[in-house]
Amino acid sequence: MNTPLKRGMVLRHQNHLFIVSDFHERHTGRGRPNVHVALRDLIDGHQVDRTLDELTPVVEAEYTYRQVQYLYHQSDDYIFMDAETFEELKLSKTLIGSFTPFMLEGEAYRVMFVEGRPVRFDAPDTALLHVSLTAAPSH
Repeated sequence: MNTPLKRGMVLRHQNHLFIVSDFHERHTGRGRPNVHVALRDLIDGHQVDRTLDELTPVVEAEYTYRQVQYLYHQSDDYIFMDAETFEELKLSKTLIGSFTPFMLEGEAYRVMFVEGRPVRFDAPDTALLHVSLTAAPSH
């Protein structure tokens, strides 16, 4: 399969930003094989299925990852500081997702930026938790 796709690649298609979740080649009895691509919208998270022919030409979007430090919570926004520029950055609860209860002030996290705006928050695979209350042993 000679495709210009990679998992994790950021594409621009129909004025939306997508990340390639998966792709595979399907062979039919006749004709040439179809490459089916699973995409996830970076803004709203919806899954989309397309063929490579529908995506052609493949337009890769430029992106960068930056380290940010969590500072504090303000209504539905979470305030971070860019580790390189020391600028404050507001991220919404919807962008961060379900990791918000586990965030610690002062901790560093990774955020994907496309065209200068944050589009994806990378939560760590593990979170350090502290047990503060437990039931008495029943011996």
